[in-house]
Amino acid sequence: MSGFDSFNTDFYQTSYSVDDQGQAAYGYSNTPDPYSKPYGSYDYSQQSAYGSQAPGMMQPQQPYTGQIFQPAPAFTPASTQSAYGSSFEDEPPLLEELGINFDHIWQKTLTVLHPMKAADGSIMNETDMAGPMVFCLAFGATLLLAGKIQFGYVYGISAIGCLGMYCLLNLMSMTGVSFGCVASVLGYCLLPMILLSSIGVLFSLQGMMGIVITAGIIGWCSFSASKIFISALAMDGQQLLVAYPCALLYGVFALISIF
Repeated sequence: MSGFDSFNTDFYQTSYSVDDQGQAAYGYSNTPDPYSKPYGSYDYSQQSAYGSQAPGMMQPQQPYTGQIFQPAPAFTPASTQSAYGSSFEDEPPLLEELGINFDHIWQKTLTVLHPMKAADGSIMNETDMAGPMVFCLAFGATLLLAGKIQFGYVYGISAIGCLGMYCLLNLMSMTGVSFGCVASVLGYCLLPMILLSSIGVLFSLQGMMGIVITAGIIGWCSFSASKIFISALAMDGQQLLVAYPCALLYGVFALISIF
């Protein structure tokens, strides 16, 4: 053991003494140690000041005032109230949501049935396909009663005719027209052709009387369609130019009804 003590003594020579630790701790050599006072004589009023000066001590934190698991909303949700009201009685009718207006359908039908009646351009410019679909089905049904299953020809010729009239009217008019408007007008003006096919169920249309009736129905359909197109597109003085291609289209439907 004496050799080990001599080894530690000779290992590193220093003038450091254990008694100097109390003075060199944290660099407070001239500051008295408050914790060295006996029990009962410590001044607690100096603890906060002493703690604020200590560099290694943690500062007290502010207490949390929020609610746990209840975060504040980042945004205010928009109101889900409908424009028509929140109750079921205030909701609009289903036909109105689908765009089906029986009043406008009736006015368009009367305009077709009365060729001399002035057409309302604001109503005729609407894209209404409910009436044309019903009239196409009725025309095919009357042909079926005569023993002619021509539903494919009816819809195929209607599509080709609407496409041709759409291109022609866009070239002739200054404002232009939509494909739905053209299909709606041509479909409504198919109503007199249903009358012709209904007559063909009862009588033969291949005689002289049938030719006269067929010519009158074709003129009726083409005149009504051209009148509506002229009023909707403001094409004054061009009714005969519009009536001619319409007569060609309805002439094909007449041939289906006769033969």
